[in-house]
Amino acid sequence: MTALRRHRALTKIWASESGWRRWFSTVNHSDLGLMFMCVSVFHFLVAGVLAMLIRAQLASPRSAFMGADVYNQVFTMHGTLMMFLFAIPMFEGLTIYLLPKLLGSRDLAFPRLTAYGFWCYVFGGSMLIFALIAGIAPDSGWFMYPPLSSTLGSPGINPDFWLIGITFVEISAISAAVEIVVTVLRYRAPGMTLAKMPIYAWYALITAMMILTGFPPLILGSILLELERAFGLPFFQVAEGGDSLLWQHLFWLFGHPEVYIIFLPAAGVISTILPVMARTTLLGYGWIVAAAASLGVLSFGLWVHHMFTTGIPHLSLAFFSAASTLVAVPTAVQIFAWIGTLTKGRPELHMPLRWILAFFATFVIGGLTGVMVAVVPFDWQAHDTHFIVAHLHYVLVGGFVFPMLAALYYWLPHITGRKQFFRLGETAFWLVTLGFHVTFLAMHWVGLLGQRRRTETYDPGQGWEAINLISSIGGFVMAIGFALVIVDVVVNAAVAIRGRRNPWRAGTMEWAMPTPAPAYNFASLMPVDSREPLHADSSLPLRMARGEGYLGEARNGLRETLAVAISTGRPEYLVILPGNTMLPISMAFVTGFFFLGLLIKVYWLVPLAAVGVIALALRWVWGLGSRQDQGPQEVGRGLSLPPVSEVADPPGWWGMLFLLLADATLFGSLLFGYAFLWTVAPNWPPPAWMQPDPALLAIAAAAVLGPLGLRLAQGALARGRGLGAGLGLAALGLIAALLAAGLVLLHLPAPQTHAYDATVWVLMGYSLVHCGVGLLMTGQMAARRVAGFLSPARRGELRIVQLWVDYATLTALLSLAAAVLPGVLS
Repeated sequence: MTALRRHRALTKIWASESGWRRWFSTVNHSDLGLMFMCVSVFHFLVAGVLAMLIRAQLASPRSAFMGADVYNQVFTMHGTLMMFLFAIPMFEGLTIYLLPKLLGSRDLAFPRLTAYGFWCYVFGGSMLIFALIAGIAPDSGWFMYPPLSSTLGSPGINPDFWLIGITFVEISAISAAVEIVVTVLRYRAPGMTLAKMPIYAWYALITAMMILTGFPPLILGSILLELERAFGLPFFQVAEGGDSLLWQHLFWLFGHPEVYIIFLPAAGVISTILPVMARTTLLGYGWIVAAAASLGVLSFGLWVHHMFTTGIPHLSLAFFSAASTLVAVPTAVQIFAWIGTLTKGRPELHMPLRWILAFFATFVIGGLTGVMVAVVPFDWQAHDTHFIVAHLHYVLVGGFVFPMLAALYYWLPHITGRKQFFRLGETAFWLVTLGFHVTFLAMHWVGLLGQRRRTETYDPGQGWEAINLISSIGGFVMAIGFALVIVDVVVNAAVAIRGRRNPWRAGTMEWAMPTPAPAYNFASLMPVDSREPLHADSSLPLRMARGEGYLGEARNGLRETLAVAISTGRPEYLVILPGNTMLPISMAFVTGFFFLGLLIKVYWLVPLAAVGVIALALRWVWGLGSRQDQGPQEVGRGLSLPPVSEVADPPGWWGMLFLLLADATLFGSLLFGYAFLWTVAPNWPPPAWMQPDPALLAIAAAAVLGPLGLRLAQGALARGRGLGAGLGLAALGLIAALLAAGLVLLHLPAPQTHAYDATVWVLMGYSLVHCGVGLLMTGQMAARRVAGFLSPARRGELRIVQLWVDYATLTALLSLAAAVLPGVLS
């Protein structure tokens, strides 16, 4: 088969649908990555307009431009859009577009999950944009501290848009994180070991793991606060055994790792682009990976950094202050490695390098002011002033937006196939960087003079007038610069002349394909034994196009790619990916109705939407797998591999493993909240706590039949026998766990009575949901066995269900133990 015929055959298999249906049915990672980035840029523009409204308001004292109510909505939505609807989705979009290309694979691990996450992001963001347009946007700050955000401080619907909309959006983040982790671990070019991965893949892996462990505390906090607002469960009400500081702990358990979740992808961009611009290799690859991993771990020990003024014990102040300064060390390792890379190379001052130099000048200042606010006495003085606002923007704009602009100019030729022709970018660069520093250096100054943040006006005569005017002028100059960046990108993408395939002479795999990228990425999957394959073998693109690698022939109309061993990169099995479908958008639409019912308090819609989600989920997984054993398949180069349906650890098993990691983090956060309230809240536990009942404990002990039954079913399947006994035993165990949770709820007072009762209600609700889902999964395994999807060779699905049932049983028993613990101790 000639290269042209191979290209046409693969395009026919992998291409998205034509016309308007393409954007609603595509599961192609290139399409979805670009869609993510475009929507995130839209949110960035909206947030930028809101920022200009803020600067217009603060340009003069006693301004009548906006009233307090409107101002509160504007600054809340500005922070919300930037943090939740721009920064993380931009990372997701860039990574979804780039990762398979960098790794030498054809697509991500779960293409339909990527599409589902995108549409959840769109629908959740639409809720917040609608609220902004309708004048009912959240107005309690992007941090939503109660009691300001509870019904005591905000009785209207405004905070509900934040709590429900952001929770909906974070489904997208969790989906993308699972996708990224499994893709990095299992979907790489043959022979690409972990040590030979592109540096950006390491950053993406660490960031995705941080999302899986950092976002669940905020999701839990949002659920608890919404339950308090909607149903009166008093998690944050002191009079009923709650504490408003619980929200701050849950929020900043997410919020401080969030800063590094934003920074690390930008650092990955810099580590990728900088050596190319310097015409050299990256200095200290191993040290940079270790520093990034250290940041990922250390960032979870800093959340109280944001709570120094809440009256916490001095020992905690000392510990978290030391931890906050320690985190500067791995950051400095990366910065010095980048400086060393520039020093040993021959830098060429293209647009990507300009933005990276702007990053250096900006982020270092933000890091130094971060060390300043890590010192407790200084933080007590600067807290809640504009100094903190300036520090935040130096870290987030300097540490994320500027590197993303470098990425935009670096990979734009890859996306469009055109080279930069018009030169608006240089003018835009100077307007943005100078405008930014004028705006936020002035803001540091006025913060040190005492101006408070989150206030809509100030009185004259305090020495702030001229500084605020200068800051506002700088802000509008910066806004003009960003507008020119967009004009420059659009013009160069639309009318610039065609460019060569690899204009930067880079060595990574994404430049080994035609540009714009074909739907299938690579005509064949070539073995890789270098971090820069194009520099090691300049003939690689031609050899791939000729089909000299694995899967070099289009066959059976199937989207084929390879899964490899985690550490060695050795090909392990053949994967068949799903084609275009409307199922992800349908699933996201029905999921949206679930959240919409909660938002508008039409609660009968919630169970209907839940039933719809269950039905679509069953439909989603029913078409997976095969009804017959196929045996090893020829994949090229004399190698035969088993199909994905006949391996013990299919991608779904890994996806479930990391999804349960996020789930376990949420459950652990719930137990943390339980322990926190028990420790600090008054009247805990209440006089009528849950007493241990021998009958209840006996029923709960029967829950262990669930994991036991699944193991018996696996053994029976391996021997070619029926699954009825094992699955029946598993179902009995799950029913026992459900019954135990139900009996606890019957013994409890109303959850509005006390925070202990409310917490136990949530724990039991958590158990009911997970055991109920486990029961559905067990029933589905029985149906799939009857339909012929399971056999002694095809038992990976049963291992996936086993993971869920093991987890559901363990958390049910831990929940019951937490419910009866006060009674046991008494």
